[in-house]
Amino acid sequence: MMKKLNWTCFVGGLLVCAWSLFPLLTLAAGEETDEKAVKEVREVVKQLQARYEKTKDLQADFTQKTTIEGFERAITSSGKVYIKKPGRLRWNYLDPSVEDIYVNRDDVKVYVPEHKQVLVGKLTQMAASKAPLELLLGAAKLDESFDIEPTPGKGRGVGGIRLLTLLPKSREGDAGRSLQRIVLEVFPKTYFIRTISLYEVSGNVASFEFSSLQSNMGLGDAFFDLKLPTDVEVVKAPVLSAPQ
Repeated sequence: MMKKLNWTCFVGGLLVCAWSLFPLLTLAAGEETDEKAVKEVREVVKQLQARYEKTKDLQADFTQKTTIEGFERAITSSGKVYIKKPGRLRWNYLDPSVEDIYVNRDDVKVYVPEHKQVLVGKLTQMAASKAPLELLLGAAKLDESFDIEPTPGKGRGVGGIRLLTLLPKSREGDAGRSLQRIVLEVFPKTYFIRTISLYEVSGNVASFEFSSLQSNMGLGDAFFDLKLPTDVEVVKAPVLSAPQ
């Protein structure tokens, strides 16, 4: 069994990478949102979109902190992520254990060398929401899946730039939706994504921080193909939910 595999983190990872490549956003019509905050958010969205429209591929180091509802101690991990338009992802966990996630459009492979197993499946069948797939493939504008508004409270990141809160729209049905909101922070000047936090309805929170970002390095398709030893067992992924 793949004891290290955490589906919350997996789907969260896909969301993170998808946002990195397709940050097309629209502002929610919030009654309590003041005009200055809305203006600042619009500017962040504009700069973010301009940056990533020029991005063909992206690679970065990441650290991840996952808090599970009911547990006091957070789970921490780190590794590297690589993305290429359209729909290719390579997500390598390196510490505290090795786990590799490869995505080619709807095809997903999760390899844990320690267990000599690879989990294979379809993203449309493994995720409880269509949003991650749509974001990853760029199949729909994000304003069809999310509203955006200024983050309440402190509401600012490094350099005083506004944090963005993304709210999933309810078009998929409340029963199948586990994601409550996403909070996004960008780097000053470059407007690449610096941190992203995914809040689930269950109370679980997965936060990612990115560093050493490099874009348009010319990553080839072969770099996103998983090459496995001959003695690896292939396991079919369970179908968690059929998105509406």
